[in-house]
Amino acid sequence: MAKNYFYIIFLAAIFFTSGAKAQDSKQPKIQDDVSIEGLNLYPNPVTAGKVYISSKKELDKEIVIFDVLGKKVLQTVISDKELNVSNLSPGVYIIKIKEEDSTSSRKLIIQ
Repeated sequence: MAKNYFYIIFLAAIFFTSGAKAQDSKQPKIQDDVSIEGLNLYPNPVTAGKVYISSKKELDKEIVIFDVLGKKVLQTVISDKELNVSNLSPGVYIIKIKEEDSTSSRKLIIQ
């Protein structure tokens, strides 16, 4: 009888460990964001209500700005370097910039 319990436990262990491996291989891989090449964000901190965003490619950029609580406070697309942030209150923000398939996030301080 003890021999039967040994085989049952042995087979169950093989079944459960092989099932775990199969599940691990099915997990989707998360791609890392590709940073925007040559990204420059200035001035930071912003004092005059305008921030300038440049990159090596100088293509249209999708801009999303979040406050420290994660609330979206501004979303726009710019085709030149200048972004007007004069309507934002002084504070710390996260700016997410997307250019083609590349994305970068930075801290933005408005005084």
